[in-house]
Amino acid sequence: MRIVLLADKGRTDLLVNFCIAYRNVLSGHELVSLVNTAQLIKDAIDIRVFSLSEEMIVALEMLASRVLFNEVDSVIYLQDPKSADYNMTNPLMRACDMNNIPYATNMATAELLILALQRGDLEWRELLH
Repeated sequence: MRIVLLADKGRTDLLVNFCIAYRNVLSGHELVSLVNTAQLIKDAIDIRVFSLSEEMIVALEMLASRVLFNEVDSVIYLQDPKSADYNMTNPLMRACDMNNIPYATNMATAELLILALQRGDLEWRELLH
């Protein structure tokens, strides 16, 4: 499965720690993140992460188009509600909603998503490939 891992600036360390905690689950999947975040994850847990060298706004648009072509299976985007961009239109979230792609925006839903992935609850996504 292809899992997108994103975080607002104030949540990057939280995302890296999340990846450390769930490295065994994540290691069996294809991971995608922005180049800086991808490098932090790679450095922390020595795992392969496909890097997008785009800025966040462009990356959200690009990933949204991948969702529309069924090339993304789940998204973990730890957002900071205190960020000035928090209420900005998010094309990735909209595309995930339209295509029934799981999308976690905080640690609680990210953990639910990763545990569901571990149990095999999202294997139905494989049928769509």
